[in-house]
Amino acid sequence: MSAESVSVRRGLYADSVTLMQMSRDLGHADGVTAALVAMATDLNLDVLRDLGFSQPETTSANDLVIAVRAHDEKTLVAAIAAAERLFDARQRDQGVEDDRRVPPRTMSAAIRAAGPGVAVISIPGQHAFTEAMDAVESGCDVHLFSDNVTVDQEVVLKEAARQRGLLVMGPDCGTSVIGGIAVGFGHTVEPGPVGIVAASGTGAQQVMCLLDTAGVGISDVLGVGGRDLSEAVGGRSTLTALTRLEADDRTELIMVISKPPSPSVAERLRVFSAGLRKPVEFALLGYDGSDLTAATERVLVRLGAPVPVWPSWIAPTKPVAGAVRGLFCGGTLCEEAILVATPRLGRIRSNIPLPFDGPLGPSLRAPGHVMIDFGDDALTRGRAHPVIDPTLRNQFLKVALTDAATGVVQMDVLLGHSAHPDPVGELVPLIVGAPRPIVVTLVGARRDPQDLGSSAYRLRSAGASVFTSNAEATRYAVSLATADAAR
Repeated sequence: MSAESVSVRRGLYADSVTLMQMSRDLGHADGVTAALVAMATDLNLDVLRDLGFSQPETTSANDLVIAVRAHDEKTLVAAIAAAERLFDARQRDQGVEDDRRVPPRTMSAAIRAAGPGVAVISIPGQHAFTEAMDAVESGCDVHLFSDNVTVDQEVVLKEAARQRGLLVMGPDCGTSVIGGIAVGFGHTVEPGPVGIVAASGTGAQQVMCLLDTAGVGISDVLGVGGRDLSEAVGGRSTLTALTRLEADDRTELIMVISKPPSPSVAERLRVFSAGLRKPVEFALLGYDGSDLTAATERVLVRLGAPVPVWPSWIAPTKPVAGAVRGLFCGGTLCEEAILVATPRLGRIRSNIPLPFDGPLGPSLRAPGHVMIDFGDDALTRGRAHPVIDPTLRNQFLKVALTDAATGVVQMDVLLGHSAHPDPVGELVPLIVGAPRPIVVTLVGARRDPQDLGSSAYRLRSAGASVFTSNAEATRYAVSLATADAAR
């Protein structure tokens, strides 16, 4: 008979990556059948319920929950003891190392000790603004990985940086490459002539990897956050980034990537870019009807580089008429899929507030076509980004594959540094023998640590059709769901 325990550590915080790793380590222990170590946010309590655990009596989002289920009481006690040891070790690591060395406790103190540069900030969003302002006022550019920062705070932060000639990358900046060093989610790509300004992390990753496939490298990738081209923020960081790349001798051509921007801000950027010496290619989703693959091909043509056939690995499959269920770790890839699919499918419900799609409630379930961005702010409070921990997305995959209304499941898999060390390994057991076709966008560079070729082969062998172009993957998924796939 199985045994389980749900305990609460009051007021103990640990970052979502650490908690994900602990959950995985506990879950893989011999005799443990389920484990969750997470902050007690509403979303994580829902996951706890979905795993069949009882709910703790009283919690706040500042409390930490440890839930373990095991084959027997002895295994359960050993697993809980292991979790307690890990937390005790973490608390010791956060303490003073010795009597002579006290680590800096503020951003400004760290900058005084090390000198100005790029401050990388990845802490809960409610605290990120204070640290980012501290860094800007101390003379640093900022890479702000944190999400859940308000728009008003973003405007204040970026205006303060603009007045000092500094660059704020973010908030919710998933990807940057600065001087050849990847910050956030990155790929192993060659240096080259293309400088990228990206208001979207996975959009930049898709373009970087397509360029890598074509044998073209990048100079810098300057992420500016998904709201930078909104009316409220006004492109403040994008304008600064364009100026930086204009002055960079390594950059021959600049590419600007964004989710659907404010039309007035997009026009402001076009006017500004027309005054630059270097050519600028825009990939603004929803603005001109093109997709990221088409925009990348335009860049290759402007550089005089050949446009390759984008690799794909098609699995034998039978089209199944029904709904497309898109389950994405990447918000930009999700938006691109919606934009590409809507002319054929009509209404698509999503948690992304595109003006022409249908609303999707907090359950993230609805009849008809659905595409979900699991990296949305509302789904990452108290848990790691799905590129790091795809657990929630994979739970929805199980449901979609058993839903009789599902025609095809479309999803993305992102390789590279800081991503899950083996995202394909997490997916393959769910894909093998699936009753519905699965179409995967595999975003990775040729020299990424997870091995692009091997990852594609494993997915294809499990029965998925794999594409390196998200736009091409979407068109294929739509063709399967409308039961007219080209043989």
